[in-house]
Amino acid sequence: MTSAEADASSVQVSKTADGITTIAINRHHRRNAVDGPTARKLHEAFLAFEDDASQKVCVFHGAHGSFCAGFDLHEVAKWDGPGDDAYKGPIVDGSHAVTGGRQIGPIGPSRLQVKKPVICAVAGYAVAGGMELALLGDMRVVEEDAVLGVFCRRFGVPLIDGGTVRLPAIVGLGRALDLILTGRPVGAQEALQMGLANRVVPKGQALEEATKIARQLLGFPQACMNVDRSNCYYSAYNATSFEDALRNEFANGAQVITTESIKGAAQFSAGAGRHGVFKSADNSNL
Repeated sequence: MTSAEADASSVQVSKTADGITTIAINRHHRRNAVDGPTARKLHEAFLAFEDDASQKVCVFHGAHGSFCAGFDLHEVAKWDGPGDDAYKGPIVDGSHAVTGGRQIGPIGPSRLQVKKPVICAVAGYAVAGGMELALLGDMRVVEEDAVLGVFCRRFGVPLIDGGTVRLPAIVGLGRALDLILTGRPVGAQEALQMGLANRVVPKGQALEEATKIARQLLGFPQACMNVDRSNCYYSAYNATSFEDALRNEFANGAQVITTESIKGAAQFSAGAGRHGVFKSADNSNL
């Protein structure tokens, strides 16, 4: 494969009629490390998912058995600093500035707060910027032999794609600092124990399990689910106080009472969903 062909196919996107978008990094020759053009393609793919009202859940993974080995250091090694034309990626062109909601990060979509659920299927290595990309997901389904870690510690490359922001929110400050300061590898079971992984599955099954979860989410009332999701992110990252978080939760939640909650309450009153059952008579989610 030529370098031009590799660039053209470095991000693969597929959509299903019922609303699942699958985004895959496809740079097998670099263990799915991301270069500048790939970063832009990933950013564009996530924005397209957000803007497509027919698509409800995103599954994000790396092709060929590895999630992402981070930013392509082969590209960084060629860079002589600002003004060098050898690299045209977002890390040096100024478009990484965080001034709104849709800015591109050095590795692509890492500065986004995606408005709909994202499930990451992690196989092989999710390290350095690759682990930062995995943190973009609401959930991480991790294969039993996967490895996560801040491997860029060894080479003096800082976390500039959200790692120091998202990781402490997900696993807590103490655990985050352990991983960030030492750069040590973290296996699937330890990742599960600390909350970095949500599910651990056998080798080769992360994408299948992530897609299964995505299909489960399709069956729920979408406005309610996305309001609850949005309120969680607001509480974690934006709330100025406990009271502010509660006000935001109520104001946003109240908007779906008339559109989804009353209908759901009527279903329950008629006998659906008793004893924690999630399936209706036609085997769809309640």
